[in-house]
Amino acid sequence: MSVISKADTKDITGQPQNDLTNKWIVFSIIAFALLMMTIDSTIVATALHTIQEELHTSVSWVGWTLTAFSFGFVIMLPLSAKLSMIYGHKRIFMLSVAIFTISSLLCGLSTNIYVLILMRVIQAVGAAGLTPSATGLIVEHFGSSRAQFLGLFGSIFSTGAMIGPIFGGIIVTYVSWSWIFFINIPLGLGVLLLAWHHIPKDILHVVKSERTDWLGILLLATVILTAMYASTYLTEENARMFSPLFITLSIVFLLSFYFLYRHLHNSANPFMEAKFIFGKGFGAVNLFNVIHLGMVIGANSLAPLYAINRYGLSEFEAGTLLLAGGIASVFFSVTMSIFINRTGYRKPIYIGILIVILGTILLSVRPHFGVSPYMWLMLCAFLIGVGSGTVSPAGRNAGISLAPEQSANIAAVRSLGMQLGQIISVAGATAIIAASKNHGVAQGYVYLGLALFLLVMTPIISRIPENKGAW
Repeated sequence: MSVISKADTKDITGQPQNDLTNKWIVFSIIAFALLMMTIDSTIVATALHTIQEELHTSVSWVGWTLTAFSFGFVIMLPLSAKLSMIYGHKRIFMLSVAIFTISSLLCGLSTNIYVLILMRVIQAVGAAGLTPSATGLIVEHFGSSRAQFLGLFGSIFSTGAMIGPIFGGIIVTYVSWSWIFFINIPLGLGVLLLAWHHIPKDILHVVKSERTDWLGILLLATVILTAMYASTYLTEENARMFSPLFITLSIVFLLSFYFLYRHLHNSANPFMEAKFIFGKGFGAVNLFNVIHLGMVIGANSLAPLYAINRYGLSEFEAGTLLLAGGIASVFFSVTMSIFINRTGYRKPIYIGILIVILGTILLSVRPHFGVSPYMWLMLCAFLIGVGSGTVSPAGRNAGISLAPEQSANIAAVRSLGMQLGQIISVAGATAIIAASKNHGVAQGYVYLGLALFLLVMTPIISRIPENKGAW
C-alpha cells in the first residue's frame, strides 16, 4: 500500500488550505450525499400504503422495506469505518454513493415485495458507508475548521428527516411510488461527478492489520433476521405460536444472542468492544438509546401509515404531518445543545421523555375538543418532536463524555442501538397491525402500548451518568 504523508496534502482541491470557497464546495457535495441518504430513509414511510396495494402484499411485509434498510445499515456499520481507513475516504465515499444510486434504480424497478426488500438492504449498505467516509474527509482535509463543519451534520440529518415525508407525499400522489427511488439516480450521478472533480485525493495511512470479525457480524445478522422473520411469520394466515418454524426461529434467535454476547466479551478483536456496549455507564446509556430514542423514531416513522389507515388522510397530508415534529426537534435540539453544560443530562432527558410519552398517548386516541384529525395528529407530532429534540443532545453526550478519546466507537454503538430500536418497533408494530382486522385502531393500541412501555422504562434514566459543565 502506498502511503501519502499529511505533508503532501497542504491544500484542498489544489488550492490553499485557508480557501473557504473550496471547503464549502467540498462540504456541499458531502452534505448533498448525506441529505439524499437521510431523505430516502424517511421518504418510504409515506409510500407504504401505496406499495402494499400495488405489490399486493401485507402490512407486515411492506414494513420490511423500512426494517430491511435498518438491517443493512446495522450490518454494514461496523465495517464501513474500517474500510474507509484502509482504502481511503474518497474511494469509499464514491463507492457508497454508486451502490446507493444503482440500488435505488433497482428498487424502483422491483415488481414484487421480496425483490424490493432485498434491494433496500443493498441500498442501506451504500448508505452506511457515507457517514464514516464523509466524516473522515472533513477531519483530514478541513484543518482547524473541521469542528465547525462537522457540527453542521446534525442539521443535515434533521432537514432530511423533515422534507423526506413531504417529497414522498407529493411523488406518490402525483407520480408513482417508484419515483421515490428513481429521484436518487440523477442526484447520485451528480454527486459522483462533482466528487470526482472537487474532493481531494485520499490520504492513505498505514493501518494496523486486523482480521475482520466476520463471526461477530454473522451472529449479529442472525439475531436481527430471526427476530424480524419470527415477528412477520406470526402475522401470516394460519400461523401458530407453537409451530416448528416459529419454535426454530425462536431457538436460533436465543442461541445467536447468547453466543453474540459471549463473543463480544471473549473475542480479542470484536467488531465492537463489549465495554462500550455493556460497561459501567454505557449499558444504561445504550439501553436508553435503543428504547427511548430508537423505538420512538421507528414508531413515529409509521405515523403517515396510521393517518391513512385510521383517518383516511391522503399520502400528501400524511407526509406533511412529520414536518411539525421535525421543526420542533431541530429547534429544541439546537437550544438544548447550547444549554447542556448548565442543565446536565438527566433533567432534559426526564422532561423530554415525559413530553414524548404525552404526545404518544394523545396519538393513540381519537381527536377531542372539535379538533380535526389532521390538526390533532400534527399536534401529537409536534409534542413528540419537542420531546425528542430535548432529549437528543443529552443522549448523545452522555456516552461520549465517558470516553472522549473513543468517540468514533461510541458513536457507532449509539447508531447501532438506535437502528436496533427502530427495527424492533417497526417489526413489532407492523406484525400487530397486520394481524388485526382494523389496522388503524390496532396501530393506535401500538402507540398506547409504546407510551406505557416508555413510562415503565423511565427509571433507566437514573442510571445514566450525570455531568454538568464541559468534559
